[in-house]
Amino acid sequence: MKTNNVFKEFLHYTSLNILGMLGLSCYIFADTFFVSKGMGANGLTALNLAIPIYSFIYGTGLLLGIGGAAKYSLLRSRNENAKAKTVFTNTLLPTLIFSAIFVSAGLILSDKIAYALGADVSTIEMTKTYLKTILLFSPAFLLNNLILCFVRNDGNPRLSMIAMVSGSLSNVILDYVFIFPLNGGIFGAAVATGIAPIISLIILSMHFICKKNQFGIIKTKLSPALIINILSLGLPSLITELSSGIVIMVFNKIILTLDGNIGVAAYGVIANLSLVAISVFTGLAQGIQPLISRFYGRRDIGGIRSVMRYAIISASVIFGVIYTVVFLFADKITEVFNSEKNVRLQETAVFGMKIYFTALIFAGLNVIISMYFAASEKPFPAQTISLLRGFLLIIPLALIFSNIWGIIGVWLSFPFTELITSLTAVVFVKRIYKNNF
Repeated sequence: MKTNNVFKEFLHYTSLNILGMLGLSCYIFADTFFVSKGMGANGLTALNLAIPIYSFIYGTGLLLGIGGAAKYSLLRSRNENAKAKTVFTNTLLPTLIFSAIFVSAGLILSDKIAYALGADVSTIEMTKTYLKTILLFSPAFLLNNLILCFVRNDGNPRLSMIAMVSGSLSNVILDYVFIFPLNGGIFGAAVATGIAPIISLIILSMHFICKKNQFGIIKTKLSPALIINILSLGLPSLITELSSGIVIMVFNKIILTLDGNIGVAAYGVIANLSLVAISVFTGLAQGIQPLISRFYGRRDIGGIRSVMRYAIISASVIFGVIYTVVFLFADKITEVFNSEKNVRLQETAVFGMKIYFTALIFAGLNVIISMYFAASEKPFPAQTISLLRGFLLIIPLALIFSNIWGIIGVWLSFPFTELITSLTAVVFVKRIYKNNF
């Protein structure tokens, strides 16, 4: 009976979060589609150059949201309710600080950031415009991720899913309206993306209006130790999200020298589809986080093992489905984004996609294991896994492999990075299992 209850909770949380993350991933997917139709290869290149900054903003939101919500859930599972109520207020302060930093960067440094990301004469204006707009909307992104995570851990994953999906659907609709009927170009695409978290926040407000919330802003002394603990638990989520941006920046730089703007546009198709695919695994990982935190707080080892087993089986099935679709329909998928019918872009994207997406099974495993460690107050292995795949392996492997095999080496570096990281993650898990968590 207990196993059945754990499985039902697993399905409830993970299915809602996967749906929510799929909806959330439409932020960039919709931009990619409509920008490719409205602005061609240069627009697609500009968007791909700007995506790492969006990933950084979104990852910072997860740093705060996942870290704060995990601590909140752990304290509640231990019946430390008075301390749990202080967590949200202590998480809100760094949220406001990061918001101020991002907005200032958008106002002052957007052109310098665009050049640093690799924009040239043909793409600088679009890249700068997209970056500046997204950075100015950053407070909405950060606050949305913060509230989403707390609402999910406050026993309302359904409302979190509805908010994520509604925001994303509004982004799709507004993308079309701003880019085509209103002729807003790349600025319209960025504004549509920025409005989406505001709509999500309006929906999340129902959690407070209906007085279902157990968290909120309270009068309390700010605790530097608690804030540091929250940030340490959320750091793996930031690194995981940031790794996507790091990979894109490094690959953009390398591909620009190997294949120019057309190569970057082809990679833009691959990278954006990869972000959508990885969002499924991220949704799975975020779905197990409240369960892992709760079971860990209660020292329920059997519950933790059941959740992890279900998660790994689910990740394997999801990979099988995604890669089958990519392998069979890569050509058709690329055609959707290749509005100018560029033959070189088509061939590069199709070939690269089939190699690049082999990494997903390992990436999914890494995201799940990293989340397990973060949710159970083990930040060191979680941060190590995230750093390996985000910084320590992908950059040197991309540089080495591209020098040996050219653009094929670029595609191969991602699967090899995730594979090596997975082997390291399994070693960490085995050590923890031996010590009964």
